[in-house]
Amino acid sequence: MQCSTRRMGIMTDVHRRFLQLLMTHGVLEEQAVKRLQKHCYKVHDRNAAVEKLEDFINNINSVLESLYIEVKKGVTEDDGRPVYALVNLATTSISKMASDFAENELDLFRKALELIIDSESGFASSTNILNLVDQLKGKKMRKKEAEQVLQKFVQNKWLIEKEGEFTLHSRAILEMEQYIRETYPDSVKMCNICHSLLIQGQSCETCGIRMHLPCVAKYFQSNSEPRCPHCNDYWPHEIPEIFNPEKEREAGISTSNKKSLRSRQH
Repeated sequence: MQCSTRRMGIMTDVHRRFLQLLMTHGVLEEQAVKRLQKHCYKVHDRNAAVEKLEDFINNINSVLESLYIEVKKGVTEDDGRPVYALVNLATTSISKMASDFAENELDLFRKALELIIDSESGFASSTNILNLVDQLKGKKMRKKEAEQVLQKFVQNKWLIEKEGEFTLHSRAILEMEQYIRETYPDSVKMCNICHSLLIQGQSCETCGIRMHLPCVAKYFQSNSEPRCPHCNDYWPHEIPEIFNPEKEREAGISTSNKKSLRSRQH
């Protein structure tokens, strides 16, 4: 009998619980994923050494591959935080959302998505989205109801709201990239650095190329005079800071120490 040379992962109760909880959350930042992994080991295999996260995820994905499902890693577009989501590779996310939303609610999401993709900023105002309510398929929806549905999309981590404007959540970008590329080929924007789907970012005023904010930060981190990687003209935008987990961890410890000091003083 010939043995396959490809290593096939083995799903244990640790992996299964991890998947169930990740599915419940929809998307999690990397530090939360590591805490979740440790929790699953504590519950099901307390004495085992916690596997390196990358190997742990690869093991799960090797089992899920035949089901066209994957635990996918990405980064947030605004500050570059690593995130993970369980992604269905076989169907579009809008069809996946069908069990949670009515037909007119799904159509509202499509309308919002179109406005976001077509916009220069990667945001669509609530006013512009709500103005399309009369065009929705299915049961009629009042604007007040539509506002509540938009908040439901925010709660379910499909959209993010900032000061009355909506953009795609990291979960939506991870799960819907292929769908967006295929559905909006003339409007879709790609990052010149990582070549992934771009919703929010900066663009060169001369040649028009675009870059994610985290990609801008990494590309120009050692350049005192940043220039466009395509046309070499001066990059006119403010360079954002790179997400630094060590720096954030230190800030968290500092805040915790301050709270502890205050509690001792009272």
